[in-house]
Amino acid sequence: MSLHYDLFVIGGGSGGVRASRMAAATGAKVGIAESYRWGGTCVIRGCVPKKLFSYASHVGEDLHDVAGYGWSLGGTPSFDWGKLMAAKNKEIDRLESVYENNVLAPAGVALHRGTAKLIGPNSIDLDGQTITADKILIAVGGHPTRLPIPGAELAMTSNELFELQDFPDSMLVYGSGYIAVEFAGIMQGLGADVTLAFRADKMLRGFDEDLRDHLTQMMINKGVTIRPYTTLESLAQAAGGIEVAWQEHGDALESQRFDQVLMATGRRPNTHNLGLEAVGVALNDKGAIEVDHHFETSVPGIYALGDVIDRVQLTPVALGEAMAFVDTHFKGKPRRMDYATIATAVFSDPSVGTIGLSEDEARAQGYEVEIYRSTGRAMKYILPDRNEKMLMKLVVCKETDRVLGLHYVGPDAGEIVQGFAVAMKMGASKADFDATVGIHPTAAEELVTMRTPAA
Repeated sequence: MSLHYDLFVIGGGSGGVRASRMAAATGAKVGIAESYRWGGTCVIRGCVPKKLFSYASHVGEDLHDVAGYGWSLGGTPSFDWGKLMAAKNKEIDRLESVYENNVLAPAGVALHRGTAKLIGPNSIDLDGQTITADKILIAVGGHPTRLPIPGAELAMTSNELFELQDFPDSMLVYGSGYIAVEFAGIMQGLGADVTLAFRADKMLRGFDEDLRDHLTQMMINKGVTIRPYTTLESLAQAAGGIEVAWQEHGDALESQRFDQVLMATGRRPNTHNLGLEAVGVALNDKGAIEVDHHFETSVPGIYALGDVIDRVQLTPVALGEAMAFVDTHFKGKPRRMDYATIATAVFSDPSVGTIGLSEDEARAQGYEVEIYRSTGRAMKYILPDRNEKMLMKLVVCKETDRVLGLHYVGPDAGEIVQGFAVAMKMGASKADFDATVGIHPTAAEELVTMRTPAA
């Protein structure tokens, strides 16, 4: 039996689900295939469970703070990893069901469980069944990678951490990006002794230098051991854990045993076993699918979006790309995805929010800038006397007064920065910030009350 669709989507993650649902709303006949679970990386083993773990990791500090507000808790608080995992799994199961039964099916999208593979410019093999479509959209996301070193298979990636059965007393997190920094904070907050090591000089490459330095110091204050300029040589099974051989600045260090090792060394697009080579879909030098401004690949009728094209690996970007795809190809309103001034948050401890250009990026692009910077404790930490400071920074074009970059380290970074993202997208000036009446007392009001340039 052969099926034909106006649009067939390979991949049931954020981008694929949004594109299929919105295309179906235009009256198109749409089918979608997923080989694992509906919801993709973000829902199943990415943003959602990570944020739940992040919430859990802050509870210990919150319990410590209660004495500063006059509360007294009886007994000694304890943490149960198994209960957290069970609660997380229950929520992920619920969300997957929502995607399947409340999002896709009511929209009229035909759901297919199975592994889809291209066999022609308009043809797909789905576990032995042939499906044809006028348009095929590939939205299969990416996967975490491990370093090519002896014993690499002993390390976890973020995928395995979300299924970890026993909580480790000690953990090495290797990497310097979002995932490494986030899980270092999460596991430390839950009670593990965490070492964060990476080859670079600092964590979070590409972020503002003041932000990177401030976050590093705050994480050290919280007990995370941070080792820059460090390379892993090998991993070996040892009694009760994993023995790590490593170097620092090229010099061998004494090996060290950890209960677990997490490799957070990047992600690669899921372009294997899709039949791309057979139909001539071109990949770039990073293994991502090459697409034009309207997400069409080198083969007419085949499209791709999300992490598999490796432009900006963020769930809201995949959703935005999906909307641009549907507007262009099903609503007759061609438009490009706007990748400028994308706000992002890192759910580290403390958390990070950033929009626009770093100070170095602004200077490199030829702007003469004024820098506004403020540090201090959040009000909620004063009575508990918690040794944690916020950083707020604005990068302003001296000639036009436009705010080019906004950078924040502190509580609720994502919530605070999301609101400012609208203003930044609209081209807000420093004068606009100054004219805005702050909400007192809040942390965010500092972003509209800084008056004296620091540089």
